[in-house]
Amino acid sequence: MTDDDLGLALDWKGRPVRCRECNHLAINAMGLCAKGKACIRDRRARRVERFLKSNPDLADQYLDHPYFEVRAGAARHANLFRLPPLLDDPEPEVRAMATLRMPEERIRHMIHDEDTDVRIAAASRLKGADLIPAIRDNAYMVRITAVRRMPTELLPLVRHDPDPEVRAWVARRIDLCALPDMCFDPDPLVRREVAERLPQDQLRLLIADSDFRVRFTVAERIAEEELASLRDDPEPAIRELARERISRVPVLAHLLEPKPAPLRLLDFASSFPDQPPPQQPPKEPSR
Repeated sequence: MTDDDLGLALDWKGRPVRCRECNHLAINAMGLCAKGKACIRDRRARRVERFLKSNPDLADQYLDHPYFEVRAGAARHANLFRLPPLLDDPEPEVRAMATLRMPEERIRHMIHDEDTDVRIAAASRLKGADLIPAIRDNAYMVRITAVRRMPTELLPLVRHDPDPEVRAWVARRIDLCALPDMCFDPDPLVRREVAERLPQDQLRLLIADSDFRVRFTVAERIAEEELASLRDDPEPAIRELARERISRVPVLAHLLEPKPAPLRLLDFASSFPDQPPPQQPPKEPSR
């Protein structure tokens, strides 16, 4: 059973929380805190956060608390001018919270922090050229966070990222003039993102793609007169979609007519039944 199941409230050292030993008895009397629910002395982060959310004016006095969950919670509500020392806090959760709140010019160096969560926090705040270090980060979530924010003119630098999820985000945001180069991406889900955005007159680049999901997207978006090659696609859903779209355009109805069977030599000969069989040359008598 957990502490919650037993109705226990323990502090960060594992000792029972006793309201009578707290400095906030007046707050407790006003209903702004409650043991086991909203308490600055509790070891559970969500209870600490409830206390600080109800009493944000007390956050500054807990920025140097020995328990990192309290420092991180206090950083969320404290005065911005009190936060700079927390960028050097030994706990990454505290550094990340300070990074999320401080002005950009003060957190540029945090993109090089040793902890992934701190670098993600920095990438979610920085802009422009300050994000360039993030595109070489070894953590793909840092790179994704940067790709989602960086200017479109920088995205060609990331279109060959080793992770397909990063490249998919590039395909969603990159300038349309650079998008055709991504038609040859090795991952079909990236190519599908390309097919979603590619200008209609360039979709023929993907009409013979090896992945049916990419071809289906092409079949949804390409001009009707370009659908002829998809009416006999090996995937039934693509064939049906192509034929249904063609059928809406009367001038293209001929594309749905069955193809004539190829004429074989036997068929050609049988079409002239009255013609005598060809004469064989006479054999020379044997000597």
